[in-house]
Amino acid sequence: MSTPLALAGLGGVYSERSGVVNIALEGIMLISAFGYVIGTSASGSAWAGLLIGIGFGTAIALVHAIASISFRADQIVSGVAINFLAIGVTEFLNRKATSPRVEGLTQWNLPLFGSYSCLVYITLLLTVGTHVFLFKTPWGLRLRAAGESTEALNMLGLSRARWQYIGVMASGVLAGLGGCFLASEAHYFTKGITAGRGYVALAAVIFGNWTPYKTAAACLLFGFANALQLESRWQIPSQLLQCLPYLLTMVVLVGVIGKSKPPASLGK
Repeated sequence: MSTPLALAGLGGVYSERSGVVNIALEGIMLISAFGYVIGTSASGSAWAGLLIGIGFGTAIALVHAIASISFRADQIVSGVAINFLAIGVTEFLNRKATSPRVEGLTQWNLPLFGSYSCLVYITLLLTVGTHVFLFKTPWGLRLRAAGESTEALNMLGLSRARWQYIGVMASGVLAGLGGCFLASEAHYFTKGITAGRGYVALAAVIFGNWTPYKTAAACLLFGFANALQLESRWQIPSQLLQCLPYLLTMVVLVGVIGKSKPPASLGK
């Protein structure tokens, strides 16, 4: 339950650490899920579908980057517009309630952990890798500088726009993986398959103070709230359990207002 949130959340960390607000995570996930189903259905290979889905997500992230970085459009408005674009395009191209059933990604059965989609385990590696990249390498320092101090990059003769493009494109790849994971687990595409997970992932980024480990931990919390829907022993209305992740999102955001420290140049 936490995997698609964590993948989109890590993408949000990359984008927002570079100084670009990325509300488009929801749209990226949605169109990537659609791309996964198209690619898998056409090729008969889940891995080909994964590459196509990531390609769809990266392409729509590029639209956000061009609008907000090159043309300096309002980043929030650009993200919202992309979310509506993704909804409209996928509904237009998928006229049926659900798409034909497609193959899912490979399951890995690791000792002590169990059998899960390979993306569950890859997400753990990506979380560690994101931390190492952002906080242990000079490239990560430059990407963070794009969101903190434009002057520092100028002194080094580096382009802020270039590192912002890298951050937004990385968010497209990671959120695209999250969308592909959803379609792979469901084995089909349907309207609203993302169910607001992109927005929840963005809340996790804020709650996690724009750091990979804390963001992933927040996604575990939200994933736990989602998993409660599968618990049938409690006499709790299903509608209330379905609302729980979003109620928890609002409670968490209210609790961190004034305490979180976003990148200094985020959205500027």
